Amino acid sequence: MSQNHVITIDQEVELMNTQMKEPPKLLHKSAGKNSCCIFRVPQSLVEINQEAYRPRIVSIGPYHHGKKDLQMIEEHKWRFLNDLIPRTGKSIEFFLKVIVSMEDEIRQSYSESIDRFSTNDLAKMMVLDGFFLIELFRKVGKLVPTHQDDPIFRMVWVSPFLMRDLLKIENQIPFFVLQKLFELTTKDNRTLSSLILEFFNYTVDRPQRVLNEHKNLEGKHLLDFIRKSFINTKDNNPIVPRANGTLKLIQSATKLRIAGVKFKTSHKADSFLDIEFRNGVLLIPQINMDDFYSSFFLNCVAFEQCYFYCSKHITTYVVFMGCLMNTSTDVGLLSEGKVIENYFGTDKEIAKFFKNVGKDVAFDIKNNYLLGLFMEVNAYCKNGWHVGWAGFKHTYFESPWAAISAFAAFLLLSLAFLQTFYTLYPYYNPT
Repeated sequence: MSQNHVITIDQEVELMNTQMKEPPKLLHKSAGKNSCCIFRVPQSLVEINQEAYRPRIVSIGPYHHGKKDLQMIEEHKWRFLNDLIPRTGKSIEFFLKVIVSMEDEIRQSYSESIDRFSTNDLAKMMVLDGFFLIELFRKVGKLVPTHQDDPIFRMVWVSPFLMRDLLKIENQIPFFVLQKLFELTTKDNRTLSSLILEFFNYTVDRPQRVLNEHKNLEGKHLLDFIRKSFINTKDNNPIVPRANGTLKLIQSATKLRIAGVKFKTSHKADSFLDIEFRNGVLLIPQINMDDFYSSFFLNCVAFEQCYFYCSKHITTYVVFMGCLMNTSTDVGLLSEGKVIENYFGTDKEIAKFFKNVGKDVAFDIKNNYLLGLFMEVNAYCKNGWHVGWAGFKHTYFESPWAAISAFAAFLLLSLAFLQTFYTLYPYYNPT
């Protein structure tokens, strides 16, 4: 190295002092605040499924803004904006100024620096993306006209990708931005929450009664909003006081069945989270495992892992299902009981999915909404009578041939007993 490139100690000190004063950009020092709720997915989670967190057809918010492979829908955002603005009676300038007044709060919502966007660029993005979502919800909700040949709705492949993209953790804008833009443009008695629920119900398919219960629900963003809509505030399995002794997760479905536990589909549940254990029966709401739910679970877990101030219901659920479905045999057992409707792939792929999504996540066994259920199931499986009788039935009555063999053995034993009895009876009771 030449003498001209040697950095002196004084220069090194000056560089270090400068770097110490520079704020982190990839993860803000304020990322742990309640206001920060939109995160880049940690690499440890990305490695599980690299495609699960990246939008495929539409960019919402700053993290994936401007990517070339997302330009198709970007062009249609302007068309939707052109449909909406004339109906409001207000100018684009009016809405931009409203968003500019919220700039600090918007920037604080993102864990990664978005300083590359100027004040005007950020406002423009929020208005364009926010109104695209609002107009989309209104068109689907039939509150505003939709062109009969609109490709967004006519091309059947668009809808499933769109719904998945809108619920990806890196593809969000703050909910308060959506709410503000909606309030400034609404002329009917529908709430934004009711329109969002109706939009996603084409995939989720919940009763209208359940949707009505959440018509005034709010969240940090769309992903958090839909996540919260599945959480039952009237929890059937509340967190119980800390138990004495060692707490542990439950065993796989196959092992639980051998221990006498039965599995039934809960048809009365309002949410897939509403799992119960009654008299040796695990009541589990049916879940249609498909691309939507797999993407939703992965992004919810990522959000719950990054955002300190939310409950960990989805994380608990996937850990629970991962315990039950350790192998393809376990998945087959739950599929037979209609707990799992498999539109995802093979039984082995479902088992692998739940095993991976729960891998390396922070999960507190002592503080989760299924703690009481874990304790009850494990206590039931420790009962010697239950386990012994269930093991006997599993061994001798699992198949017709095993049952026939057991009956034949019982018959031979009975005949042997009778032969012995009639042989000895005259000796002890002579006539």
